[in-house]
Amino acid sequence: MAESWQSALDRWISAGVVDAETAERVREFESSREQPKHLRWPTLIAIAFGALMLAAGVLLFVSAHWDDMSPAQRFSLALLMVAIFHVAGAIFADRFSALSTALHGVGTASLGAGIFLSAQIFNLQEHWPGGVMLWALGAWMAWALRGDWVQAAFVALLTPAWLASEWIDATERMRDSDQIVGAGLLLLAITYLSALSTERRGATRKVLAWIGGIAMIPLTFIAIPERWWGWDERVPLRLLVLGKVLGVVLPLALAWLLRGRASWTNGIAAVWVLALGMISPEAKVLPYIWAALASLGMIAWGMYEARRERINLGILGFGLTVICFYFSNVMDKMGRSASLMGLGLLFLVLGWALERTRRKLVAKVRTAAA
Repeated sequence: MAESWQSALDRWISAGVVDAETAERVREFESSREQPKHLRWPTLIAIAFGALMLAAGVLLFVSAHWDDMSPAQRFSLALLMVAIFHVAGAIFADRFSALSTALHGVGTASLGAGIFLSAQIFNLQEHWPGGVMLWALGAWMAWALRGDWVQAAFVALLTPAWLASEWIDATERMRDSDQIVGAGLLLLAITYLSALSTERRGATRKVLAWIGGIAMIPLTFIAIPERWWGWDERVPLRLLVLGKVLGVVLPLALAWLLRGRASWTNGIAAVWVLALGMISPEAKVLPYIWAALASLGMIAWGMYEARRERINLGILGFGLTVICFYFSNVMDKMGRSASLMGLGLLFLVLGWALERTRRKLVAKVRTAAA
């Protein structure tokens, strides 16, 4: 029995809002709706791994027999591979919704394979980001029809992947192009992370928060300016302005749609990302100071909006910042044994201090939420 509605029902009975007979009918209704919770996670894990294994098995089968097939057979197989999973998902829609969601997800994943396999079959050498665009368009259509979190995850991944592919193709072998696209994707990851709030906790927002949390730290490394040892050609001013404007406007527009007036904090994050791109590649200490400020800001953001995942991510980011600073600016100035002992001591002391701080902050958030 769920503790939340049971406690509320007890309060209503004590206050005389409902009588004993009505309360009993409510208990019977809620009890009939509840499922054994110990079966939920094993079932979902089994479905997820089953879908992955099924997709992997199909791809291995296709690759093993690909050279033996004619172009017509290859194209027919690519179409069948996309269609069969969506048809199976539709069959199980009313019988087993979780399995239906997984099968539709495999179908959308197969769409990408079908697009690029079709290009290989017919020796198409056109604009390659167009394939990513078609895949993203298929994900948008699937999300419009299905509206589940799996299709939302594909949309959230493939749409920026298409835009990034267009940028990479347009600025190939140009200086600082990776840093510009990294900054835009970093701000988008922050927007995804902030989609989850105390009042809004839907499945789609949860998957956006997971994507943003996983991608944010790697994208920070990409967005940090570094010395350029390759081509000397710079990004044209028109593309430079377009890339920077879209990299800020699109994530902030999405933040407004997801968070409304609370998106002013995303504006602060945008200022931080823009300032990060202005740091000189020759600077040795400033990038670490800026990263540490971002980690502290993420912790403060988590405290302000009572979000534990942001506190945890801020603690992790601060720890990584200290460790990276030790590797790049301290370790090479010490002897081998001294540097190893210092690294071990750093891990022990830093791990203890950060975990203690994290527990205190999370406890405060729980107390405030209660």
